[in-house]
Amino acid sequence: MTYATLENLTERYGADMLLGITDRATPPAGAIDTGVVARALANADATINGRLGTRFVVPLAGTPPEIREIAEAIAIWKLHVYKPDEKIEADYKEAMKTLEGMAAGSVVLHATTLAPVETGGTGARLTDRDRPLTAENLRGYI
Repeated sequence: MTYATLENLTERYGADMLLGITDRATPPAGAIDTGVVARALANADATINGRLGTRFVVPLAGTPPEIREIAEAIAIWKLHVYKPDEKIEADYKEAMKTLEGMAAGSVVLHATTLAPVETGGTGARLTDRDRPLTAENLRGYI
């Protein structure tokens, strides 16, 4: 499950823009390269999970709207082979800043969208094994 889809990117940025930055064939194929878009979306997901993984269980159980927007901003920035325009650059920087804030706890990500942590146990476990170094073993050294 990705946080954003090709449809989300098309809705936000338009098919013409996606065609211009993803059609890298020679000669141009005249179609959006879905493989290139899928790689950019996977990279965006990995970036989000990497940043939020220090604080939250990732991948997130659902896709909150703020995470979808962040994924879109990261993916469209990564799709640009050359320098993106100022708006794309500003959106990317804002997305990364928001992710850092979420990871630090200064920006709230609603907990209802997070997967519960399943530990498989009921609490702390204690194991008591034989101690290899005892007063009896170390007689003459202490």
